[in-house]
Amino acid sequence: MILESSLQTENALVRDIVDAGDYYLKTISEGQTVRILDLEGNQAADTLFFSALDVSERYSAIDTIREQGNVYLTAGSILMTNDCNPMLEIVADTCGRHDTLGGACATESNTVRYALEKKCMHACRDSWLLAIAENEALGLDKADITHNINFFMNVPITSEGKLSFADGISGAGKYVELTALMDTIILISNCPQLNNPCNAYNPTPIEVLIWDA
Repeated sequence: MILESSLQTENALVRDIVDAGDYYLKTISEGQTVRILDLEGNQAADTLFFSALDVSERYSAIDTIREQGNVYLTAGSILMTNDCNPMLEIVADTCGRHDTLGGACATESNTVRYALEKKCMHACRDSWLLAIAENEALGLDKADITHNINFFMNVPITSEGKLSFADGISGAGKYVELTALMDTIILISNCPQLNNPCNAYNPTPIEVLIWDA
């Protein structure tokens, strides 16, 4: 569902550019709203969410899909935790659909899906592992890299029930906004993938904006 935001960029508390291949880590307070903005179009933003009070509570694709009865996310979707608590609500969306099933690229999956020589290519899981290593105080480790959302990524389900990676449906200037329903750690890998069309074979920057309640 397409739903535009009423928030004005000049009132944002935070405006950060995240280059392709970089990670973004921030804690947002309950009631704050975060916008992920696709600056140039067809860019995937692979995102993890954790409770800031207890990182063992995190976004759960299983609980989110079950509670809303839809494998795609858009305006009105409530993101649930693995304790089945509401974590964030998508309050605006100009893209219309976001993937919950495709997972994140990794050196191992690059090898399996594409070719052995692709293993050395940077991947989203690498970005998350770097973020965890550089922010030890959060208490996260590699076992905490579980379900993620692929904002702006187009992963159609085939008639046989399989997943396929297709050209993105986002465009320059499209965005998704989420309001935190609890204090939440947001960890984004701005996807560096070059082997499938999720980034139009050309990874580009995103912008992250945050507003107070």
